[in-house]
Amino acid sequence: MEMIADILLAAGAFGAGFYCFVLSRRLTRFTDLEKGVGGAVAVLSAQVDDLTRTLEAAQQAAGKSGETLSDLTERGEQVAHRLELLIASMHDLPEVAGNSGGAAGAAASGRVKSPEPEADSGFAEPVFLRHSRSGAA
Repeated sequence: MEMIADILLAAGAFGAGFYCFVLSRRLTRFTDLEKGVGGAVAVLSAQVDDLTRTLEAAQQAAGKSGETLSDLTERGEQVAHRLELLIASMHDLPEVAGNSGGAAGAAASGRVKSPEPEADSGFAEPVFLRHSRSGAA
């Protein structure tokens, strides 16, 4: 009976040893830097680095675009202000006397007389003079 117990004990020890060997190989493959979780972590780390660099480049590009847009907006406001002044100065020019051509003559001379606003419409002041500028000259 002791001999059967020893054989079973040896078979159990051999089985446990074989199981440990299989687990060791699986763990080695699991932590392998090329195929296992280690490889996945390395790939993800590289992707995070790439995304960080891409994000920084996108932030810099957005900052430059914002600066360019604000510069262009400022230039547009300056041009609009100059155009308003030019239009206002056109109202100070005298009307051309003896313009018998009517609308064709006015179009040829470059001046088209705008219709007078009605008294009850509430638009006595030209539209471009209603806007106020803050600090830009």
